[in-house]
Amino acid sequence: MTHRELFAPLSTPLVADACLRLGVPLRLAPPGIAAVVPGQRVAGRVLPVRHYGSVDVFLEAFGTAGPGDVLVIDNGGRTDEACAGDLAVLEAGVSGLSGVVIWGLHRDTPELVEIGLPVFSYGACPAGPVRLDERGPDALASARFGPHTVTAEDVAFGDQDGLLFVPADRAADVLTAAAAIHATERTQADRIRAGQTLRRQTAFDDYLARRAADPAYTFRQHLQQIGGAIEV
Repeated sequence: MTHRELFAPLSTPLVADACLRLGVPLRLAPPGIAAVVPGQRVAGRVLPVRHYGSVDVFLEAFGTAGPGDVLVIDNGGRTDEACAGDLAVLEAGVSGLSGVVIWGLHRDTPELVEIGLPVFSYGACPAGPVRLDERGPDALASARFGPHTVTAEDVAFGDQDGLLFVPADRAADVLTAAAAIHATERTQADRIRAGQTLRRQTAFDDYLARRAADPAYTFRQHLQQIGGAIEV
């Protein structure tokens, strides 16, 4: 199954919890990065690109894209220009990509909504770039996204809660762990709805008694002992 298929029943909070549980570094996109169309999701191998003021770098990247890749655009988080619009996103779609995520802004919002390919960014800006900076040697090798640098050895996951990146060689393990966390949490939610409080499920009174005797004892340790999943 593809990353997109495995991610379909999950969420970025579950993936984040799974990363923490497995000791995988947590690499979150900066807050504010969101889908142009609320509810859109994205999952796929990173196709990195650094933007210098011209779309030609995107077109070059599309030539090396694999099915389901996610174009990850490093525009330095700029809020004075949009670096991608409808034509670039249309081209991404016909090149087999499953989404576009931008550390920066987009434009042509109505057209992007019509196109339907998931696009994540800080928001919209009507102005395109008026600059043309010197292209660096890493233009197609890596992309910065907030404090993180991602490459084709990473996978991007995005939904209504945000965007994060996972090393490709750990993605299967992370998604498996996320699915297990999801199953535990759904069981706990069903029990709450049936009248069994979360405090009862987590033996919270036992935890309070243990903590009173051992102030260093944490709720996280307690949950790990009883198999709870409200914290990792």
